[in-house]
Amino acid sequence: MIDLLRERHQAVPVPLELPTHDQLVVVEEELLLPLPRELRTFLLEASDLIIGSLEPVTAADPSSHTYLSDVAARAWDEGMPRHLAPLCETAQGFYAVEPEGEVVYWCSGELTEETWPSVWHWAQEIWLES
Repeated sequence: MIDLLRERHQAVPVPLELPTHDQLVVVEEELLLPLPRELRTFLLEASDLIIGSLEPVTAADPSSHTYLSDVAARAWDEGMPRHLAPLCETAQGFYAVEPEGEVVYWCSGELTEETWPSVWHWAQEIWLES
């Protein structure tokens, strides 16, 4: 899946960076929440990619508007359940990852029935099509 994502990557003048393991530890400490395994892998291996119109969370640059801790603060402030880790912010809501790895969509103050078995399923069905 990562090879397919890399093929669809759009080059930009200032590329994103992948985080280090230490940076992910900092994010977990900021969130007071362990990152779901697949979200951690996604951040380490694919969070530097630009694909379509959706901008998944990042963890390498705390000043970025997609920085996971800041996106989580916005999501939780809007009422998204605190056990969910945001994956991607949209105009209507947030795609988020359950502790077990399932991706859900939280929109207009509630969880919708839209789910994906994993971050990678979400990436293929939603992110690549954005």
